Amino acid sequence: MSSVSTPTDGRPLVRLENLRKRFGPLEVLKGINLDVMPGEVIVLFGRSGSGKSTLLRCINFLEDPTSGVVEVDGIRLAGGHRTHGKREMIRKLRMRTGMVFQDFALFPHMSALDNVIEGIVTVKGIRRDVAEPTGRHLLDQVGLQDKYDEYPIRLSGGQKQRVAIARALAMNPKVMLFDEPTSALDPELIGEVLAVMKGLATEMQMTMVVVTHEMGFAREVSHRMCFIHDGEIVEEGPPSRILNDPQDARTKRFLEAVL
Repeated sequence: MSSVSTPTDGRPLVRLENLRKRFGPLEVLKGINLDVMPGEVIVLFGRSGSGKSTLLRCINFLEDPTSGVVEVDGIRLAGGHRTHGKREMIRKLRMRTGMVFQDFALFPHMSALDNVIEGIVTVKGIRRDVAEPTGRHLLDQVGLQDKYDEYPIRLSGGQKQRVAIARALAMNPKVMLFDEPTSALDPELIGEVLAVMKGLATEMQMTMVVVTHEMGFAREVSHRMCFIHDGEIVEEGPPSRILNDPQDARTKRFLEAVL
């Protein structure tokens, strides 16, 4: 059973309305509708190629939705042609979202501290001497207080991913998006990253949308799980029901294979 209480009041922080995405003739997302409440943790799961990562990337317009609407913290954008005015709205939307990738995406020529503060220095225009205490605090928060000056090549995969989480948090996002954050890690390193994510959910009440196959994390931390199959959400609900009593045969088959 999830260890976090489910947010129920207020307006959704993230709203997706009939979201579709095509790559040429291939329709990858087929009309996704999803609301995410403030403080809610949503786990997206499903087979490789089902559209999970594309959905995540459409939320912050790393991929342009073909049609439909994305709303994050009151910033509302329709998919389709990108105009100059829309580019500015996308910038504002991205300021409200933090993204953590499966391959870390750190700058190899920068120290851990420099990676963390790069965004707030270059995007928000905060002076480096002002930004550094924030960067150190965030690295402390993810358990890397002795790694400020280390470069990515000298960090383990789990440490790199924790730097990436600290970097995303530095922008003070309203919602964190995690795209299979443990899939590139050795098994013994997965736990340290999941522990940081659990802390974000339970201690900071961070709104999170997580693509993962870590069902233990989903059971313990998520409020809702959404099974995505062939570009559609075919089943969603609390982890206690989804994991113990899935209603859709496709969800059941998938869980039998991974549990």
